[in-house]
Amino acid sequence: MKKLLAIALTLMAGLAHASSSGYTQTKYPIVLAPGVLGFDQVLGISYWYEIPQGLTSEGAKVYVTSASALNSSEVRGEQLLSQVQTILAVTGAQKVNLIGHSHGGFSARYVAAAIPNNVASVTAVHSPTKGTPVADVLAGLPVGASSLLASIGNAFAKVLDAVAGTSYAESVTGALASLSTAGAATFNASYPAGVPVTACGQGAATGANGMKFYSWGGTSVMTNIFDPLDYLFEATSVAFKGAASDGLVGQCSSHFGVVLRDNYSWNHGDAIDQLLGLRGLFSSDPVAVFQAHANRLKLAGL
Repeated sequence: MKKLLAIALTLMAGLAHASSSGYTQTKYPIVLAPGVLGFDQVLGISYWYEIPQGLTSEGAKVYVTSASALNSSEVRGEQLLSQVQTILAVTGAQKVNLIGHSHGGFSARYVAAAIPNNVASVTAVHSPTKGTPVADVLAGLPVGASSLLASIGNAFAKVLDAVAGTSYAESVTGALASLSTAGAATFNASYPAGVPVTACGQGAATGANGMKFYSWGGTSVMTNIFDPLDYLFEATSVAFKGAASDGLVGQCSSHFGVVLRDNYSWNHGDAIDQLLGLRGLFSSDPVAVFQAHANRLKLAGL
């Protein structure tokens, strides 16, 4: 099984085009960690729509990982850890640059704490470092409604696993507990590196062994009326009671390490160029933002 995983990860690694400018050619491989309901590919649609290709086309080596669609930060962190260790073994690289979207930011931080000698940087993209009120609301539902939500959510996650060709333990309850404000606070107490000590400040720029920390987030919800995901984020944004968010993550909660920007005109899906690249007409291009960040890592010697 491990050998098959190694082969799969090798195939997922993007090979730079011969005409690559080298703009995104980091010293260490870039590893992408998905968030809630994350996957590599489902029905031909990539979770990181066009982003890996955009990075590899300019010289980066990129590895796309998978995880439970819904589970605790620790369970998903262990899943990422196993895949990162395989990537290190397959490539011979000493370190990796971890980029996590949403709950994937927690996974990246978990791995950074577990193997600090092998992580060059951690970047949290629209990740609820301080938790999200959306999880608070859902976790606080009456017992009957909560049980129904868990049953439906776990069943949906299993279907997603099957379609994506993966098999993971799923737990709506674990995910909500981890992403709640209380759960995030508990996680942060165990993994404090890069976490801001103030409500809306920046975290430490550097961690163990010179590891670098970065983040960015957004503050738009309904960005394209043709994107069905936008209607979901419009509904979940109610939990923020008017405070700025991307529909699932609050502006200040997205802060981790050096805050590169916290007000992109993106919702939670736009951050990874979903759905199929539908977003605001004049909003920043997520692919270009990821490319610029890879160049940032390159210039930092990472």
